[in-house]
Formats: sequence, C-alpha cells, structure tokens
Amino acid sequence: MKQSSYYFKRLEITRAIMRNLIYKILSVLIVSSIYSSAVAAPLIKLPEIDAESYLLIDFNSNNILAKKNSDQQIEPASITKLMTAYVIYQELEKGNINANDLVLISEKAWRMQGSRMFVEARKKVPMERLINGLIIQSGNDAAIALAEHVAGTEASFVEKMNAEASKIGMKNTHFVNATGWPAKDHYTTAEDIAKLTQRVITKYPEHYKLYKEREYAYNGIKQYNRNKLLWLDPTVDGVKTGHTESAGFCLVASANRNGMRLISVVFGAKTIKGRSDASQQLLEFGYKNYETRKLYKGGGVLENVRIWKGSSENMPIGFLDDFYITVPKGSYERLKGTVKYPTDVDAPIHRGDEIGEVIIKDGDNIVVESPLVALNSVAGGGMWRKMTDGFQKVFH
Repeated sequence: MKQSSYYFKRLEITRAIMRNLIYKILSVLIVSSIYSSAVAAPLIKLPEIDAESYLLIDFNSNNILAKKNSDQQIEPASITKLMTAYVIYQELEKGNINANDLVLISEKAWRMQGSRMFVEARKKVPMERLINGLIIQSGNDAAIALAEHVAGTEASFVEKMNAEASKIGMKNTHFVNATGWPAKDHYTTAEDIAKLTQRVITKYPEHYKLYKEREYAYNGIKQYNRNKLLWLDPTVDGVKTGHTESAGFCLVASANRNGMRLISVVFGAKTIKGRSDASQQLLEFGYKNYETRKLYKGGGVLENVRIWKGSSENMPIGFLDDFYITVPKGSYERLKGTVKYPTDVDAPIHRGDEIGEVIIKDGDNIVVESPLVALNSVAGGGMWRKMTDGFQKVFH
C-alpha cells in the first residue's frame, strides 16, 4: 500500500513537471481584442521620388512610411551642421559655454569657403549670433568659429560629434569636419540623420524653433533660409539643407499637421527645386495615406506578471513613455493587440527591464512588435521567500 502510494505521488509530480514544461514552452498569451474586424491593409503606392536616397518616418511612432537606400552611406554636405548644432546645445546645457560668450573669429573661420554669414577675422561675435548664422544661413565660417570656441580646434570638436553620433545610435555615420565640406570618410545615412533630427526636436525644442526662421541679417547682409518649403508649406518648421557638387542637393524637412509630425530626409536630388519637390511629395504622401494614434499611455499597466523569489509577487509591465502607432488610414479600427510575457521571471527586476512584448496585427499581418518593460523594480526576496518560491515554481 505504501509502495503504491509512493508511485502514485511520483506520477502526480511527473505530470505537474510536464505541465510546467508545456506552459514554459507556450508561455502565457493574454489577448485583448482592441478592435474587431481583421481585414488586410490596402497596398499604398509611393510616387516617383527623384533622389538617390530618402526616408519618411513618423516622429512619434518612429514607423517608416517610405524609403529608398535609407541605410546607404552618403555624403551629407551641410546636413552635417545638424550635429554641429546638437553638440553646441549640449555644451550650453552643461554650462561649459554661454549664449552670451564673445567668440573670437580665427583666420581659418574667416577664410572658410562655401555658404557664409561673413564674419570678420580677429573680431569677437556673440555666440548667439553665430548660432543664428549656423542654422539660418548655414554659415561655414560660423561652424568653424563655434567649433574652435567649444573645443579649441575643429578636430577636437569633431571628436565630440562622433562621440555623440555613437551615443545616439548613428551606426553608419562618421564626421571629419564641422561644416560638411567634402572629405574622405565623411558620411552618414538617411536613417541616421532621421535619428538625429528626432533627438534635436525632442531634447531641444526651444533651440529647434530657430530652424523655421526664414531670414537673418549679419554685418548688413541679409540672407535667406535655403529651405524653400518654409515658404511653400506653413506646416513645415525645419530643418536643414545641404549641397555640394558630389553630394547633390539634400534636405531634411519636418512638418506638423494636427499633432502628427513627419520627418523626411532627401539626399542626392539634382536641383534645389528637386529636393524641395521630393520632400514635399514625401510629406504629402504620408499625410494623405497614414494616421498616427497613441495606442498606450506611458506608465499604464498592460499586465501584472508573477515574479518569483522577489520582495513582491507581482510586477506591472507596459511602456515607460506614450506608445504611438502609424497605420494606413481606415485600418485603425481593424487592429488587434496581443500581450505576450513569460511565466518564469525571477527577481531581481529593475524598472525598464524588458519583460514580454506587445504584437499589433491587422488581420494576419503584423503591424508592429514592441518590447514591454517593467514599470517597477522588484528586489530579491529573503531566504525563506526564495526557498518557498523555488518549490512552488516547480509545480506552478
């Protein structure tokens, strides 16, 4: 009788272990039908864009709406000055420089060719005026003067540019100078420039306002912003143009219509009008065919996950920031969301750790997959908690 009871218990334990293994393999699917119907999204035809490389993304969702050779390394020309300005904004934020600083104009800055704001050698110019000349007039002389003021030499400043590019995740970018003057090993991609543009708009909104200014006068010389879309489209508020013989005509543009911001990057157009037309075509394509919605609120709890061997048994998961999605117009009501997460998570867990994912589908088509993160931290439990949870976990 004792022997029969022993085998019976072993059998039950074996069954429990097998169930646990099956659950681990399958994990746990918590499915919430966000919307009902499930019809495939219509195919959207992109117009012909006459440019060597381009990219169109939604600012909030980061969804790519159109692209061509967007990861191809290409000469950025004066688009380089986006990073030049970004490094300056950071130095201002750190307090290493001040907008009221008087910047001594070197012989090198004065002699710099290309687009200029026409500063004079050995004169001192307020930093704020040089920043205006850098952004609005795309002044190469302003770029050199600012770089030398910040880092001592342009070469040292370029080291900061490349360091920041690495931090942002611009994996296919390398700078050689602060102006965008043609040079070997000076390159970027449309994807990397889009990342940088998002960063400038998000982190430095007060500085970003300058990119929509149409004109600026210095030393009695009035010059106009080379971004012609500022005159053609009232929703466009930036960002930067570029041109060299080897790079062609380039333009990074951003527009905001009813809270939906798009960023277009165009490299290698044949003319000034060509880069404006290509950028406008991309923006119109995006606004005509897509819509952006906030799907989940930052900090909102999507699910509570069982945590083992921790100071708490449950932990909420979701998104730290608002989560947006960009979809073809008319398809939003068809979306269905699935939350997927593991059941065998052990403490300790830190806020921001990836725990599970959300999958958004339109019918059988996956629209987006995004990781979910821990909204709280859970420290490891005491010895008793670890022992009891370790035992329970086997039979869970």
